[in-house]
Amino acid sequence: MSTAPPAPRTLGALRETGYVYRSLREELQANLRRHLREGVPLFPGIYGYEDTVVPAVENALLSGHDMIFLGERGQAKTRMIRSLLALLEEWIPVVAGSEIHDDPLAPVSAYARERLAEAGDDTEIDWLHRDDRYVEKLATPDVSIGDLIGNVDPIKVAEGRHLSDEYTIHFGLLPRSNRCIFCINELPDLTEKVQVGLFNVMEERDVQVKGYRVRLPLDVLVVASANPEDYTSRGRIITPLKDRYAAQIRTHYPADRSTEIEIVQQEATLASADDIELHVPDYMEEIVGEITFQARSSPDVSQSSGVSVRMSIANYETLVASSIRRALRNGEDEAVPRMSDLAALHASTTGKIELEYAGIERSEAELLEGMARRAANVVFDEMVGPDELDSVIKAFDEGWQVEVSAEMPAAEYLVGLDEIDGLRAAAERVAGGSSPGRVASAIEFILEGLHLKNRLNKSLQPEGVRYGPGTGGAGASEKGSEKPERGQGPDFGSGPQAD
Repeated sequence: MSTAPPAPRTLGALRETGYVYRSLREELQANLRRHLREGVPLFPGIYGYEDTVVPAVENALLSGHDMIFLGERGQAKTRMIRSLLALLEEWIPVVAGSEIHDDPLAPVSAYARERLAEAGDDTEIDWLHRDDRYVEKLATPDVSIGDLIGNVDPIKVAEGRHLSDEYTIHFGLLPRSNRCIFCINELPDLTEKVQVGLFNVMEERDVQVKGYRVRLPLDVLVVASANPEDYTSRGRIITPLKDRYAAQIRTHYPADRSTEIEIVQQEATLASADDIELHVPDYMEEIVGEITFQARSSPDVSQSSGVSVRMSIANYETLVASSIRRALRNGEDEAVPRMSDLAALHASTTGKIELEYAGIERSEAELLEGMARRAANVVFDEMVGPDELDSVIKAFDEGWQVEVSAEMPAAEYLVGLDEIDGLRAAAERVAGGSSPGRVASAIEFILEGLHLKNRLNKSLQPEGVRYGPGTGGAGASEKGSEKPERGQGPDFGSGPQAD
């Protein structure tokens, strides 16, 4: 919450406070130095950039450089740029009525100079809050010089003003961003003509409109974002403009899964119900994160387009929503995501990735299922020891089989559970608890993991999947796979079942 603006309302009263003019870059540098001395993070809530991006941004600010952030989608480029507002003073004085936020001690516009010449210390001043000192523009091919720089106002010309008069100009976004941070998202989408105009403002600090030059020493930090592929493509951006951005900062996706999950936990908005407790097992969080990492390394996914952290966030939210929906339907008081809930992620993953041409050979659904299987396999290796399920495997080899489904009540997973030696103990250890919801989720994780390790057979059933003895492995998940020839086992949905 902002405080009230300072009291001075005239230039004379402002002088009495000891106010000293500082340029925007001097202001940013002074406040950054204070942040560094006090250990205040530059980008609170942004993880994974502490040793890479953040030092580069700090160096650029201390050097007074304009910056461009290069990175694929979903790498917090715009969020970081907006976070720079924290380095601005909460309030700054401006000449009242000035379109370009003239400082009373360093005016640059004709309007402000005239007001000061006429009124002197009685010149009225206003106060500008830091939240109003950030201007953002999405670059599109239809952005014109008039939008960005300004244009001649025909009405003012018709009033008798000469074209050499600054008052004939209607200022665009950049001049109106004087003493502000100006951000252009997707910079390469600007036409060459507009890029030239932008370069002139950044290099010469003047404005040229319709061939008429106005010397206007703008005090603005010009920051941009772009996809690296577009930025480096010949013809997408003019070389002089590239050269003007003294700092090119390369962003990246989280380097490890734990950072990805930390971001997801911070950003996700989870479904809930008043009478239902939510518990998300560690292995389900890890699988959600690993699915995104699998997509980022898949040859079937366009890596130039990128795989945003938003995919992990959307998948996590969908996973939780699926478990809440099941708990509501079954009248349960605890919602715990299961492996069978991963099927719901198709809706939240579709549209978050772009497939390469090679992906046409397989459907999008098949590719997503493959990534989910690989993710589950990786997490299973990390969380379950190779020998601790020997007794479970032995029981299935003797003919036991289990059928599970996404809609099955958790309590039904416990029916006949103790008949399979070691399964309850393993499930409770993996689940970190003994409630029906947690045990049911852990059972699905264990059974799917054993299937992926070629220790159990898996066949699709009308209402779920069945795990049984065999060495079918991950490729045996097909409808109509043969049932075991011997023994009987618990169907957790309906009790003992004989072949």
